[in-house]
Amino acid sequence: MATIELQAVAKTYPGKDAQYILRGIDFLIEDGEFVVLVGPSGCGKSTLLRMIAGLEEISAGEIRIDGERVNDTPPAKRGLSMVFQSYALYAHMSVFENIAFGLRLARVPKAEIKVAVHAVAKMLQMEHLLQRRPPQLSGGQRQRVAIGRAIVRKPRAFLFDEPLSNLDAALRADMRVEIARLHKQLGATMVYVTHDQVEAMTLADRIVVLGPNGVQQIGAPMHLYDRPANVFVAGFIGSPKMNLFPATLDAAGQLHIGTVRLDWADARQPQAGSEVTVGIRPEHLVADPQGAIEGTVLLVERLGAESYVHLAVPGLDKSLMVVVSDEPPAVDARWRVAPVAGRVHVFDRNGLRMDASAQATSSGEVVAKVS
Repeated sequence: MATIELQAVAKTYPGKDAQYILRGIDFLIEDGEFVVLVGPSGCGKSTLLRMIAGLEEISAGEIRIDGERVNDTPPAKRGLSMVFQSYALYAHMSVFENIAFGLRLARVPKAEIKVAVHAVAKMLQMEHLLQRRPPQLSGGQRQRVAIGRAIVRKPRAFLFDEPLSNLDAALRADMRVEIARLHKQLGATMVYVTHDQVEAMTLADRIVVLGPNGVQQIGAPMHLYDRPANVFVAGFIGSPKMNLFPATLDAAGQLHIGTVRLDWADARQPQAGSEVTVGIRPEHLVADPQGAIEGTVLLVERLGAESYVHLAVPGLDKSLMVVVSDEPPAVDARWRVAPVAGRVHVFDRNGLRMDASAQATSSGEVVAKVS
């Protein structure tokens, strides 16, 4: 397998009003690591993946694979396999022929191709599909064929560009399991692009969160969830989204959010009247008759095992969402909640996290930028 290193990588398109699409991208993907690039549409994550693959030229910086500079190395010689959002299968060829296509181009002997294709088909549990053609397959089966075509080449690393976005919700869940199983079985270096943070959280060893200003934070999935470095990451990671509200922080370390007053245990000698943003995840608010937050229930979304309660709180410009696993309160009821101890996130006026954990993750790697 391979390490992939990006050093001050940037991308801009030429023209009178040229602007950087990506700028100052620095991180190292370790051998055998599963790294997910996640972010909203337009943040440059697919462009970054294509630069690693050699399908896009970089405007500045260096890309190294196993320490070797590959800026000018053509895609076919980088030793990478890429799986695209579109399956890009040949409709007139059988599954066997689609998987074998790259090996045939490389003039691999027929006997070796047969052994390799059958081994991959067994791994992907599609030996019974080898004589079918793509139009006879489901979306999930077609994606497995595309993955099989990548595996059979025995690449140095795999690149996935939103491979599940064309599948329905049930198939996406199944394919997530398949890809995670393949990573464990192959021990391969994998770089995966998605806008779906559920895919990012469930698949990644580490997540690279990209935003309008480049890399926002890098770290293990649960570290990003527990310790978002800035407001952008806080609002992007987590489902349902984190509740975020403007507030002031007084000299005693008390947060003033509209009419709500909360004590903040992590306060660091704040200046009185400091403008901050407070974040509380819906799942970290609990019903409490003595809770500091009181409001009127606007809406209850029942999802089976849990419900989403939308609470109108005086002084807040939008409703507060609370996740409830027990019987939710009735609409129009008055209801009190309190945040779980240690689960209140505070960000300064520049949008950066206001505690020491913003300085380093468990992996020692955080980028904190303002979007």
